[in-house]
Amino acid sequence: MAEFFDPEHLYDDDDLELDVIGSKEKRAQWRHRRFGPAYIKMGRCVKYSGEALNDWIDENTVQTTQVA
Repeated sequence: MAEFFDPEHLYDDDDLELDVIGSKEKRAQWRHRRFGPAYIKMGRCVKYSGEALNDWIDENTVQTTQVA
C-alpha cells in the first residue's frame, strides 16, 4: 500500500497537494458524478482524509508486466 498522503491528516479541497490526483475543478466534477476518492462534506467545505486518498490511489493503480 502506497502512502502518498499522510493517513492521519485531513486535507482541505484547496490544498495544493491534492493537485497530484486532479485539479480542483476536476475533483468537483468527480464529486458531482460520485467518482474519485471518498470525501467529507462539512457545509460548503470539502475535506479528504489522507487514508481515503491513499486507498483510492491503491484501488486505481494499474499493475503491468515486464516484457523480457
